[in-house]
Amino acid sequence: MPTTKSFEELFVWQKARELTKIIYDYTKRKNFSYDYGLVDQIRRASVSVMSNIAEGFERGTKEEILYFLYIAKASCGEVRAQLYVAFDQKYIDEKELNQAVQLAKYVSSLIFKFINSLKVSKYKGLKFKKELTKEQKEFQELIKQYLPKDKPYLQDF
Repeated sequence: MPTTKSFEELFVWQKARELTKIIYDYTKRKNFSYDYGLVDQIRRASVSVMSNIAEGFERGTKEEILYFLYIAKASCGEVRAQLYVAFDQKYIDEKELNQAVQLAKYVSSLIFKFINSLKVSKYKGLKFKKELTKEQKEFQELIKQYLPKDKPYLQDF
C-alpha cells in the first residue's frame, strides 16, 4: 500500500465500483425501480462499499483504515442480502443474482485479504509518513534518471 498513491489504484476499490455499477444497472429497470425502499437501500449499501474503502485509504492511521475496511466488508454482506430480496420479488433472475452475489463475495474476500495484510504490515498510515527533505528529493530525482524507463515500478522507492 505505501506505493499506492490514490484509492482509485486499489484493485479492491475498482471491483467495488464494478459491483456498484451492476446494482445501479439492475435498479434502473422499470419493475425494480418502483420499489423505492429497496432501490435506495441496495444502492446505498453498494456505494458504501466503495466509499468506505476510499475513506479508509484517505485516513491518517492504520487503525482508521482498518475500521473503514470492516464497514465496507459489512456493506458487502448487506448488498448480498438485498440481492436475495430482489430475486424473491422477481426484480432480477437467477443468473443475475448469482453474478452479483459472486462479485459481492469476491469484493468481500478482497477486503478481508486487505485487512489481514494491513494487520501484519509495518505500515502505520499517512499521518506517520515523514516528509522528505529537499536534499532527499533531489537525490531521488537524480537516481530516477538512471533507472530503466521500461520498468516504471522502480520509480517508487
